[in-house]
Amino acid sequence: MQRVAITHVAQSSGMESKESLMDFTYRVNKEILDKAGLKRREVGCIVAGSADIFHSGLSCANAFDWDGIGAFLKEGSRAEESAFSFIYGCMRILSGRYETVLVTALVKGSENPDNDPITSFYGDPFYLRPVGVNESVVAAMQMRQYLERYGVTEEQCAKVAVKNLGNALFNPYADRKRRVSLEDVMASERVYDPLKALECAPKSDGVVAVLLASEERAKTLSKKPVWLSGYGCSMDHFHPGDRDLLKGQLPAAAQRAYKMAGIDDPGKQIDVAEVCEPYAFQELLWCEHLGFCGEGQGGRWIDSGMPLMDGALPVNPSGGVLATNPYPARGLYRIAEAALQIKEEAGEHQVGKKVRTALAHSTHGFGGQCHSVVILSA
Repeated sequence: MQRVAITHVAQSSGMESKESLMDFTYRVNKEILDKAGLKRREVGCIVAGSADIFHSGLSCANAFDWDGIGAFLKEGSRAEESAFSFIYGCMRILSGRYETVLVTALVKGSENPDNDPITSFYGDPFYLRPVGVNESVVAAMQMRQYLERYGVTEEQCAKVAVKNLGNALFNPYADRKRRVSLEDVMASERVYDPLKALECAPKSDGVVAVLLASEERAKTLSKKPVWLSGYGCSMDHFHPGDRDLLKGQLPAAAQRAYKMAGIDDPGKQIDVAEVCEPYAFQELLWCEHLGFCGEGQGGRWIDSGMPLMDGALPVNPSGGVLATNPYPARGLYRIAEAALQIKEEAGEHQVGKKVRTALAHSTHGFGGQCHSVVILSA
């Protein structure tokens, strides 16, 4: 079976853009095509990652997304979850019908309602929405369970925000970047106990695009293509009350990706990870589920320095979702950042060691209802 490669990446800053959504989207897609030396007509297929649940103020994303991406009269598809849009693009290459696919994920968070009111629409309209359940409410319950079941401390969770916002200082595309202390995070406003403001992801604008190509075509487009070597996804029960919030589906998704990529010791075989952490404590929980450390050991993992920029397994050198959260696009941002690390094109937030294998993770839904894991290799 032929391989699929990422040949080029382009992304916008997470800062609020004064451009229209169409112009904002067009600029990034024009950039990636210029990098590849391609015209719009030379791209075989277009896949979009965008949402209809009032993100960018829209209830029909297809009405605005296609023209900005350059998909007019093109074969195309759309997914609400941007890691899904990525794998849809890969499958089109693997079908043998297309040599190139442009995958673009986008949102203008500055034109949204706040994320929490939007995520309340995820809930069942008869039982969950009337009691005010949203993504942050469920995350707060999940964090409380995490602290009490495993003895992880609030200070250890806060260290994730210190690390990621510090990493973001070196990422020109990051939205929220600042050097904060542990005391700053602990003293920030309690949003939903025990969640604090600096431990919650912001609302960001963002367009990110990756160009996919077949193995033969990739070698003509890029001197250093990045190869898809593993993928897995899994979805949990719809109602958060029907599941253990600390025993989700990420291990299942990760094991599928690891098996495909031939990975049996992720803590040693993965060089860098971009993990989707809308809330600081979730980075620790997700790292446990990804097999980087043992169950309940996320606090000790961050204390050890392993996930720091100069640690044995750097996690979120870009600053992660805590620094930039273009909601529907955040999974594809993780994939793009992982690819840049392998291509040695991450600029000032390039990790210090050689990266041959990188992991990108995406999650959506209450308490990590849905997870996707992508393994990329040099």
